[in-house]
Amino acid sequence: METKRLFAAIKVEPEEAFSDMYHNLCQVLGFHIIKWVEPHNIHVTLRFFGETPVDEIPVITEALRQATTGIKPFELEIAKTGIFGSYYSPKVIWFGITENPVLNKLYSQLNIALEEAGFMSDRQNFVPHLTVGRVKEIRDKNHFQEIITMFKDYTFQKQKVGSFELYESVLKKEGPEYTVIEQFRLT
Repeated sequence: METKRLFAAIKVEPEEAFSDMYHNLCQVLGFHIIKWVEPHNIHVTLRFFGETPVDEIPVITEALRQATTGIKPFELEIAKTGIFGSYYSPKVIWFGITENPVLNKLYSQLNIALEEAGFMSDRQNFVPHLTVGRVKEIRDKNHFQEIITMFKDYTFQKQKVGSFELYESVLKKEGPEYTVIEQFRLT
């Protein structure tokens, strides 16, 4: 049975201030071993499906289309920097999304529509964020903590959201390659 590795996400288009701060963070943490996400791959994940049988894709796309009902375009504010894991054993560096009731409603409707279609949610709290780096090794924990603290309250950009996408992710040695399977417009 053919499968595809799928996820639904909002594409983020880095503006100049975002790109500048992203590159600054990459440089000041450069001597640590961190796998940085390519700026063109940065997104807010709404749902990760993983390896999914190809014949289930039409059911998923219909559920995602239903999730857009009553959701109008909205604005995201990308702000704050943090980590998943502890400061002594960080796993992921992220940029946050300011609390947003429309994004929360979209996420809720998406889960309801997918559950009705037979795709149960993982029941984790929704923590909208942009994964920007995966930490492989920290050579100076104090330096790492200082830098993350320095960037923790920075506001990167605001972005209009008029759609989200269903992506296929193909994992390659040089990094993941994302292909849009379908786009879902908010009206």
